[in-house]
Amino acid sequence: MKVLIVDDNPAMRRLIRRLALPPVANCVECADGAAALFAYEQHHLGSTDWVVMDVEMAGMDGLTATRRLRANHPEARVVIVTRHDDDELRNAAFRHGAYGFVPKENILALRTLLNAAA
Repeated sequence: MKVLIVDDNPAMRRLIRRLALPPVANCVECADGAAALFAYEQHHLGSTDWVVMDVEMAGMDGLTATRRLRANHPEARVVIVTRHDDDELRNAAFRHGAYGFVPKENILALRTLLNAAA
């Protein structure tokens, strides 16, 4: 399993990698949505792989990146991971093509989601 972690905070990327991902995951990291689009292509992520995407980032935000990624790669499985847990953002994430939505305060739920859908 390959996992692309997209978050502008390096400490959060490490936390996601250490606590929320299965130990067998092969991780690629980047800091914004534009880099995520490029990294998805470069690392040949596919239907069995995951993108863990923050929402608030400089440059291209996570919702825009999710929409563009899914437009070019309908098989892409994006999970939005954000510090904001509200219905409006959750609904927007799914409208933009997200597969899942996990609040950062409940980051361990990410592992459950990835394992259940693997």
